[in-house]
Amino acid sequence: MFKKVLFILISLCFALNAFAIEDKKDSYVDFFNNFNDEYLIHYINLAKENNPDLKQAYYKTEQYRQWVKYSFSKELPQLSVSANYLGIKTPEFGNFKLEENAFVLPFSVSYEADFLLKNRDITKSKNKEYEANKFRELALNISLLSDVATVYTNILQYDELIKTEEKNTEIYSEILKLDEKKFNFGIIDTESLNNSKKNLEASKNRLLSLNSKRDSLLMQLAALVGISPNEFQNLKRGDINKFEYSGVLPDEIKSDVIFQRPDVMAAEASLEAAKIDIRVARKEFLPTFNITGIWAFNTIAKGTFFSWESSVAALIAGATQDIFTGGRKVANLKIKKAKYEELFEKYREVDLNATKEINSALCYIKDDNKIYDNTLKKLSFEKQNFNAQKQKLERGVISKPEILKDEINLNLIKNEQINAKAKKAANVITLYKAVGGQL
Repeated sequence: MFKKVLFILISLCFALNAFAIEDKKDSYVDFFNNFNDEYLIHYINLAKENNPDLKQAYYKTEQYRQWVKYSFSKELPQLSVSANYLGIKTPEFGNFKLEENAFVLPFSVSYEADFLLKNRDITKSKNKEYEANKFRELALNISLLSDVATVYTNILQYDELIKTEEKNTEIYSEILKLDEKKFNFGIIDTESLNNSKKNLEASKNRLLSLNSKRDSLLMQLAALVGISPNEFQNLKRGDINKFEYSGVLPDEIKSDVIFQRPDVMAAEASLEAAKIDIRVARKEFLPTFNITGIWAFNTIAKGTFFSWESSVAALIAGATQDIFTGGRKVANLKIKKAKYEELFEKYREVDLNATKEINSALCYIKDDNKIYDNTLKKLSFEKQNFNAQKQKLERGVISKPEILKDEINLNLIKNEQINAKAKKAANVITLYKAVGGQL
């Protein structure tokens, strides 16, 4: 009977299968394909491969996964073996004599019988913590891709604004040359000439400021995708005029989307883990049931080394109950309850923020569409006016400085259109982030 029990315990010990939780691997890149920009997709993929924060999150998730395995191992019997040399001197009793130099090989099996499922609950709690961290990793993934796309959009915006300001600088230079000729002929006074100079210097300053901001964004993009910021000048990009979201945006978002956001699911998993921890803390007040088996082979007694005659076997089963622990278990239970209440409030906060972010993003997008349409109309009217002014110039009704000033006004409206377009694209990305990548 003892052999059968020992065989079962050892079999259970070696029956441990690799514990794994299937990870959902969603790329969330398909959304960004709707912008039809190959460089954006390139930077998205680079960020997924090289971003240090994302790699840290991955390794942290792996730690939690291994903690689940570690906890699960405690639910199984533990088998150990030790090799011992034994030197003894005993008196002789008739024909009975023990060897003075002996070798002892004890096998021991220990198992905490989980009748109350305390160890099972601990593993469940660890598994929930792993799920929560996996969701946090996914939330970081979505946030990272959103940041890359937003920074890239702003870079395209500044590229176009710089082009326009370069044109304005050329126009102000040409206006200044014409005003200098007028001043030399006494047509205008010093004040008018100085105003032309001030306009040129102001345009140069705006150009420097735009270049500085673009360089800063390029370095930020390089850091996000894991490239040395020293190589920011080599980052290729597309054209803001071709950068347009071609997907269909919803007019409203179902409430179910809120509960599918990674941060909400992470908060929910952490709350479930805390609830299980309370149950484990309560079970700490109950007895623990332990089974210990020992089978030792030796060369002290007669018989071959691995024979039944030369072995000593024992099986011990019992329950242990703590009588006094100085209030440790009570304090532990209260700690777990307080932790649960803390995480419950955290869950409420995350839920409320998710609702606010989604509603705000939808409102921004609706307003952005109207603003962008109005800006396009405004630009169309300004283009018509500019074409009319060009015809007047051809007929000699107006002078060249006047048409140059009209061109500057046209460029200002173009900048409004670029800014509105970039803001519209950025808020689409914000909605993608708010719904947890479920667009």
